[in-house]
Amino acid sequence: MIKRPVIYYPCVIAGILALIVVFVKALLPCLILDFFPGSYQRETYHGRIRIEYWEKWTGFEGEAMQALVDQFNSSQDRIFVEKQTISRIDQRFLVSVAGKNPPDVAGLQAFMIPNFAAKGALLPLDDLARIHGIKKEDYIPIFWNLGCYNDKLYALPTTPVTLALHYNKRLFREAGLDPEKPPQTLEELDEMAQKLTQYDQDGEIKVIGFSPSHPGWYHWAWGFWFGGRLWDGMDRLTINDPGNIEAFLWIQNYPRRYGVEKLQTFQSGFGNFASAQNPFLTEQVAMELQGVWMYNFIDKYNPSLEWGAAPFPSPMGEKYNCSLADCDDLVIPRDARHPKEAFEFIRFVQEQENMEFLCMGQRKFSPLKKVSAEFWENHPHPYIRLFYNLAKSHNISAQPMIPVFQEIRDELNAAFSRVWLLEQTPEQALKAVQKRIDRAWKDEKLRMQKRSKTI
Repeated sequence: MIKRPVIYYPCVIAGILALIVVFVKALLPCLILDFFPGSYQRETYHGRIRIEYWEKWTGFEGEAMQALVDQFNSSQDRIFVEKQTISRIDQRFLVSVAGKNPPDVAGLQAFMIPNFAAKGALLPLDDLARIHGIKKEDYIPIFWNLGCYNDKLYALPTTPVTLALHYNKRLFREAGLDPEKPPQTLEELDEMAQKLTQYDQDGEIKVIGFSPSHPGWYHWAWGFWFGGRLWDGMDRLTINDPGNIEAFLWIQNYPRRYGVEKLQTFQSGFGNFASAQNPFLTEQVAMELQGVWMYNFIDKYNPSLEWGAAPFPSPMGEKYNCSLADCDDLVIPRDARHPKEAFEFIRFVQEQENMEFLCMGQRKFSPLKKVSAEFWENHPHPYIRLFYNLAKSHNISAQPMIPVFQEIRDELNAAFSRVWLLEQTPEQALKAVQKRIDRAWKDEKLRMQKRSKTI
C-alpha cells in the first residue's frame, strides 16, 4: 500500500504567510513605484516645495535637461525640481491622472497633446502664461500651435524638430553629380536617385539613391510636400485630398521602377537606426528625409561621413521650402499638487538663455524667434540654421491637432504599405482610409460632447 505523504499544514500555512509578508513589504512597493511613480511623492525637499517632473529622455538628451534642472534648483531656494526618467510615459501619464496622483510637470511629445487635452488630462496654461508674460509672439508660430488644442494653450515647447533632405557627398561625386548641388525639384531628386543607385553582379540593389519607404516614419506626411492636407482646420478630414493622392502616386513610382522584391530584399539588410549600422551611415542610402537629430548619430557613429542637408524638394516649386515640424513639450497634468510652482519651472525653461542651453545640449535649434549670435556661432551642427529657417517657412506643416491623429497616422501607414506593394492604387487606398477615419472622427466628436457635459 502506498502511503500518502504527511503534510504539516501549520508549516505550509506559515510559509504562505511569510511569502505574503515578503510580497507586501518588499515586492508590492516596488511594483507600485514602477507603475505609479507618483505614489510616494514627498511634498518638500529640505524645506522647499518639491516638484516631481517626469521626462522620457535618456542619454545625452536627458543629461542636457538634468543640467538645466540643476540650474533652476540653484537659482532659488523655494522650489526643488526632481526629474525622473519614465518609460512608456504616454501610458503611465494617463494612468497617474486617472488615479489622481500625477506628477507636477511632464515632458510629452506634441502628438500626445490633443488626445490628452480632449480627455481632460491636462491643465490649461493660458492664465499662468499670461501672469508670467509668456506670449505667442515670442515663439516660432508652428511650435506654439503644437501646444494648443481647441484654442487653449496646454503645453509649451522645449526642443523642436524639422525635417530636411540628407545626402551623401562622396556618393554624389562618384555618380558624377556636384556634391554642392542637391536636388532642387522632385524631378531632379528622382533622376539623381537613379544615378546614385548601384547594383551588384547579380542585379540586386547595393546602394539606393533614395526611397520614400525609408526610414519609414513619415508615410502619413508625404502629402504636405505636394500641397496636401489631412484636415481643413475646422470639422472635416481631408485624407483623400488631391495633394495626398499625388504624393502616393509619386511614391508608387519607386516600387514600379526598382521592383518591390528588390527593394524589400535590400531594406531587409538595414541595421538599427541608432547604431553604426544605420544605412545612411554605412552609405547604403545616398539620400533620405531626416530630422535635425541626424547630426548626433553621424557625429557619434561615422564622423568622417561627407554629408550635406537641404530643403526636401517639392513639386510646388523650387522655393516652396516645405518641411514637417514636431517638438517636445512641457505640460502640467490635471490635479497636479503644485501647478503654480511647476509653471515657475516651465517659465524658467522658456527664458531665452535657458532654452538655448537646453537646445545646444541636445544639438537642436530654439523654438523662440529671438536667438543669440553666440548660439549660432558655437553650435556644432553645420546645418542648424537650415532647420531653424524651415520652421519659419510659410509652408511648414505639422500633424493635425485633433484627438484622432494617431488613428490617421496608423491608417495612412497601412495605406502606404498597400500602395508600396502595388496592391492598391493611391485613390483606392486613400478612399478607404477616408471612410474609416470619418467614422472614427464622428465617434470621437460624440465622446467629446459627452465629456464637455460632464466637466
